[in-house]
Amino acid sequence: VQVVESGGGLVQAGGSLRLSCAASEVNFSKYGITWFRQTPGKEREFVATIYSSGTTFYHDSVKGRFAISRDNAKATVYLQMNSLKPEDTAVYYCNVRLSSDQYWGQGTQVTVSI
Repeated sequence: VQVVESGGGLVQAGGSLRLSCAASEVNFSKYGITWFRQTPGKEREFVATIYSSGTTFYHDSVKGRFAISRDNAKATVYLQMNSLKPEDTAVYYCNVRLSSDQYWGQGTQVTVSI
């Protein structure tokens, strides 16, 4: 199973980015997908999740600014990030999970400059 994140980059504060998470060789529609992020010296933290049902949850720090969505036909989940802040700077990871069966991507760097 391959999980590949893309869409990271450098953006000014207040700008937007859209991250993508594509998974292969899984029955994608059955999996829950979660975005995490991590900065050096800190633990990986939850950002947003979308269940197979389409239900979504967000960390309080990104509510109203980030939106997670999925396209099962493309086996891809998106994280639309608006009104970015310097504190959003991190490596963003995608987790694809069904019960105890889970896979991680390699991460994509997001850097928000002042």
